[in-house]
Amino acid sequence: MMPVQRVDCPKTVSEAIYLRAYTVYKKCYGAQEAMITGTCRGGFGVGELIAFLYAASFPEAEWDDRVEEALAGIVREPLR
Repeated sequence: MMPVQRVDCPKTVSEAIYLRAYTVYKKCYGAQEAMITGTCRGGFGVGELIAFLYAASFPEAEWDDRVEEALAGIVREPLR
């Protein structure tokens, strides 16, 4: 299981889901080895995970735009 930053729900996702999101992240922002080794800030936030998985459903050439589209549409709520 891989970490997800969230207070009020399960804090892990399967490695397959995490790595699919990371594939999009890496294409958009560059490699971040610490996100794979587990030494980086606790994994993706829930909104980030949704954005990267959403983008993954489109052709790779659209990933940057689709990540931005998804992140712009996320309503951010304060942590409890």
